[in-house]
Amino acid sequence: MHFITLFESLTGATTRDCIVDERWNRLIFIVKPGDMGLAIGKGGINVKRLKRMLGKNIEVVEFSEIPEEFIKHSLSPARVRSVKITNAPDGRRIAYVTIEPNDKGIAIGREGKNIARARLIAKRYFDIDHVVVV
Repeated sequence: MHFITLFESLTGATTRDCIVDERWNRLIFIVKPGDMGLAIGKGGINVKRLKRMLGKNIEVVEFSEIPEEFIKHSLSPARVRSVKITNAPDGRRIAYVTIEPNDKGIAIGREGKNIARARLIAKRYFDIDHVVVV
């Protein structure tokens, strides 16, 4: 709650959630649809200020009630062509994400950091067990 209060007071953006990801030393803020610009600030000023204050990397993802849209937002700035969610025979839900070929590296991220964010968000909000970039 402390991080959400601080984030909202600095940015003016409405925050739905804050995920503390110790593995990557980051805070992932989930913001209300339409509040991304407000959250990031001109030239990324809000994100930079929070990073200095908290000593953690700050990431912002725009919320969506639609799982495919939310997964797409979580992989930004990679250009996502499509997201298809299927049920595997063993009962697991899997999201297959088709990315523009030149953006696969961006979607996965260094050491898998960005795809890990998408998996974390998909599991937390929509009980999707795995996200696969194709």
